[in-house]
Amino acid sequence: MSKRANKPSRTRVIPSRALVCVVDDDESVRESLPDLLKELGFAAQAFASADEFLMSDSVSATRCLLLDVAMPGMSGLELQHELTVRGQATKIIFITAQGDETLRRQLIARGAVACLFKPFSEQELKAALDAALPGSRAKS
Repeated sequence: MSKRANKPSRTRVIPSRALVCVVDDDESVRESLPDLLKELGFAAQAFASADEFLMSDSVSATRCLLLDVAMPGMSGLELQHELTVRGQATKIIFITAQGDETLRRQLIARGAVACLFKPFSEQELKAALDAALPGSRAKS
C-alpha cells in the first residue's frame, strides 16, 4: 500500500514546467510577473537582487531569466557575465525602464534573447518567452 501512496507524488513531478526567474529590485515587478508567468504555463520565482538569485538553489534549474538591467549592487549585465563565467547557459530577457534602442541592440549583441521596455505588454512577453524557450509553454 505504501507504494500506491507514493505513486501520485511521482505523477505530479512528471509534467515539469520550465523555470523562469525574475530578478528585479522593483517589488511590483516581482509580485506581478511570477503570476503572469504561471498563467502562461511556466514555473516562476522572483528575486530582489542578482546576489539573492546567485545564492539560491534555482540557478542551475533556471531556463530563462527576466532580468532588470539596472539594480543596486550587481547589475543585470554583471549577472549575465557571472552566469557565463559559471558555465550557466541560461536564456536572458532583459527588462528595463530605459527606452533606449541603442541599449536594446547592445544587450542583444551580448547574447540576450530580447530586451523589453517597461511597461511591456503580455504579448511582448509571450513573444520573448517563445523566442527564448520554443515549445516550453502551453499556447493560450
